[in-house]
Amino acid sequence: MPAQRDLLATVPDAVYHLDRDWQITYLNAAVEELVLRRAEDLLGRDLFEAFPALRGSEMELQLTAVLTDGEPRRFEFHYEPVDRWFEVRAFADPLGLSVFFRDVESERRVRDEQAAEIRRLSSVLDALPPPTVLLDDEGRILTVNRVWEQQAEQAQEKGLRPGLVGKDYLTVMAQGLSPTDLREISAGMGELREGTATTFAHDYVFPLGEERKWYRLQAARVEDSPQVVATHTDITERVRHLEALAWQATHDDLTGLPNRGRLLELTSESLSEDPTRTALLFLDLDGFKTVNDSLGHEVGDQLLQEVGARLAGQVRPDDAVGRLGGDQFLVLARECDLSEAAALAFRLQQSFAQPFVGEGISVPLSASIGVAVGQPGQRQAHQLLSDADAAAYAAKGSGRDRIHLFSPGLRDAARWRLEVANALRDGALDQLVVHYQPVVRVDTGAIDGVEALLRWQHPERGLLTPDAFLAVAEETGQLIPITRWLLGETTRQAAAWAADGLDLRMSVNISARHFSAETLVRDVRVALHDSGLAPDQLVLELTETSVAEDPTRAEDQLSVLRNSGVRVAIDDFGTGWSSLAQLMALPIGTLKIDRSLLFAAQKLATGGTGAVLTAIVALTRTLGIRSVAEGVETAEHLQMVREAGCDLAQGYLLARPMPASEVWQWAGRVRAAGGDSCALALAGSLR
Repeated sequence: MPAQRDLLATVPDAVYHLDRDWQITYLNAAVEELVLRRAEDLLGRDLFEAFPALRGSEMELQLTAVLTDGEPRRFEFHYEPVDRWFEVRAFADPLGLSVFFRDVESERRVRDEQAAEIRRLSSVLDALPPPTVLLDDEGRILTVNRVWEQQAEQAQEKGLRPGLVGKDYLTVMAQGLSPTDLREISAGMGELREGTATTFAHDYVFPLGEERKWYRLQAARVEDSPQVVATHTDITERVRHLEALAWQATHDDLTGLPNRGRLLELTSESLSEDPTRTALLFLDLDGFKTVNDSLGHEVGDQLLQEVGARLAGQVRPDDAVGRLGGDQFLVLARECDLSEAAALAFRLQQSFAQPFVGEGISVPLSASIGVAVGQPGQRQAHQLLSDADAAAYAAKGSGRDRIHLFSPGLRDAARWRLEVANALRDGALDQLVVHYQPVVRVDTGAIDGVEALLRWQHPERGLLTPDAFLAVAEETGQLIPITRWLLGETTRQAAAWAADGLDLRMSVNISARHFSAETLVRDVRVALHDSGLAPDQLVLELTETSVAEDPTRAEDQLSVLRNSGVRVAIDDFGTGWSSLAQLMALPIGTLKIDRSLLFAAQKLATGGTGAVLTAIVALTRTLGIRSVAEGVETAEHLQMVREAGCDLAQGYLLARPMPASEVWQWAGRVRAAGGDSCALALAGSLR
């Protein structure tokens, strides 16, 4: 078959032909390369004589079937002598059988590794308390945790189809959901799969027979993958029975947001806890009557729904967004002082920059915003609402798209912010100083490193913490120059300590702004080059929130730095919403557990439930990263983090933040006393 051989000589697949007596009548060069046998040694020979291991194998069965019924077949075959997998395609012809085969060992290995990764992820999912699923790019269930399986069995007992592996997630979820919840979940999960969103959260009610249960769906797209991780936390206990029955009575029919009555109840509760940290933001849409008159109320209603949804996406989980009626909305911000309320108002204002869409029509909207913060002793929610209403009226009187602050105390805050902005522009970098708080090993008490904490030595107000000036620095574009200075100062100090025999890993906090400016990699490299500090002695700390703002940029830049040796840590874990997918995607080496979780764990431990910190530390070990407990202030805290298995700890019990000149003295005292700072702290010797 010379013509055919010439034609198939360049085909990448190995090709050979058998006659009906199993004689090899043709093979191309790829066969020779794959089996390491010459053509002249194989042509004319019986296939099973040339390759005895094929006798009685799956290959013989499949090829015999092709010769028998004439139907082509495609299958994978494991050839024992070389311990490799091959893909085989066989076609019958009048003269016998044509066989195409290629080595798929690498592909099989990739598939096996992917399956192993799914199994590893499943073990991580099993450690999570809420029912959790992993979905593929088409929304099918890839794997589930044990809690999901248990609830699937319960659902089946109630007459519902269980959400098994391979089932369509939305089809499973659609059973019993309201049209609104199903629409929201379908849209949110669709955005995750399309890559237009990285996280999605939605509260929904799900009927199990006659029982109604509330869940919080939190989903996140796995970085660099179309897969989605979704958890379903039972929040039924948080939604009291009376609130569930009164849902429609306390919520706006159009938007589903809390109505005026419910917002006043929530405001009263917040005022009773701390009136000076309770803020109301009154939003009045500008010129909305014109929109209704020109486009119709159906479009207007759709726009109001979009406004409510967009506002809800801008606030923190503990805040509340509601509709007062007409074109007026109200935001209740808890644990929010005057300056934070003003910052929230500006963020809400910016959320209107993108036009809204109603019935396919793009409609630009703006809002006049009034801000009011409770005063000491204030308990009347109606009064605070009147203050916010008056501020919104003044904002509207000043023109469209304005913000007006009602509280007289905001004037002092505004003056201070202006003073800070001017001082930073006029060279206040010379007044910045760095204090350092030691980080120690929990098991031995040995000093592992320090965290750099920025301070401002103000000539009139004394030593100021970052809370007093960093927010203004971020707004005025001064934060990146400050961080650049901080990187240079801290790496120089760490290198100086190392030269004197004190090797301390230096941790420096990084803002999300540095990711968007895309100068972080260069700034870190310059600081390391100028100081001579080894890259693995620098730890960049970033908060959960900074990761969520732009996870792609964060991952790209941190991966470059991690590959050069710089370490990465997630700071204040537990104060924001963390996605397991994001944590797995980022090149982090350390998870810093926020002090608030430590205090929460202490309360739970007192009640006998325990194991909160242990679960978090177990997660870090599953991910292969170190854990640091922040805010260790008492002997009980230290005992808790030890029992939980934390790797490192820092806090006032061990050492307060101190100037660089005192770090050496502190380390010397620890070393002179045996090197166990934990033991010294418990004995009171470090105070």
